[in-house]
Amino acid sequence: MYKTGTLTGAAEVLFISQPGVSLHLSSLENYVGYKLFDRTGRKMVPTERGKVLYNFTIEALSKLEEAEKNFQRSTEKHTPMISIGMCFETFQITLEQYISTLPFNVIIRFGEYPEMVENLEKGILDIIITPQMVPKASIEYQPFSSETIVIVGGNQTDETEFEVIESTKDSELIEAWLKQQKWYGTTGDMEHLRRFWQLNFNKYPDFRPNYIVPNLNSIVRCLSSGQGLAVIPDFLCKKELESKQIKLIWKGKVPLENTLHFATRKKTIYADEINLIKKIFIDEMA
Repeated sequence: MYKTGTLTGAAEVLFISQPGVSLHLSSLENYVGYKLFDRTGRKMVPTERGKVLYNFTIEALSKLEEAEKNFQRSTEKHTPMISIGMCFETFQITLEQYISTLPFNVIIRFGEYPEMVENLEKGILDIIITPQMVPKASIEYQPFSSETIVIVGGNQTDETEFEVIESTKDSELIEAWLKQQKWYGTTGDMEHLRRFWQLNFNKYPDFRPNYIVPNLNSIVRCLSSGQGLAVIPDFLCKKELESKQIKLIWKGKVPLENTLHFATRKKTIYADEINLIKKIFIDEMA
């Protein structure tokens, strides 16, 4: 009734009679204890309290309707819906190109890894690609690849002076040169830069990047046509490094490595679909 604005419209949507709609409305108004609609001619105009009730319940009702559609028994062939969690950049360089070829439906979700693990445990996600392991009794982790966090530079960056300084192994000189350069970072995520600096200089960086862009793939594209530095996982820019669109500047004194894992529930009805997703990632990151 809120959506259609009339008793007749609501009756048509619900496949019940108009008197039936009126009866349900009266019952609901008696239950909540106040008027939900004003009758203006043929129009049903929601009261302020009616609007509040609608806005408070609409999300839950929509989820119930979606659950009904997904779980209702049907004689039609069921196409599985697989929900996959990962970072945006990983999706772009691995799975994105294969989406249209998958023999099942897919929902891709991005977010923080601990939150994705919670959603995996709840059944909202079916598989996660993650460098972090959050222990959960119902979840298992399978390592499948690794990434090294490195400093890369634009193809016009002159690293000659840095090569001389780096050969001295003087941490203060190395840090000073690096801090003099123009830096790229991503919106709200400086984890790679902080971890790299902490490992190599035993402190957090005391500067902010000059250019903040949406994601790590944006950084790679920006560096491909100019100068500057950034700290990113090497697998995100493997092709650009091989084609010399960007340069590897420094791996650090001690390599900073992440192991990438598949995280899945121990019990799942989508084992075949999940194995296909795993194969794509293993082949792409070999």
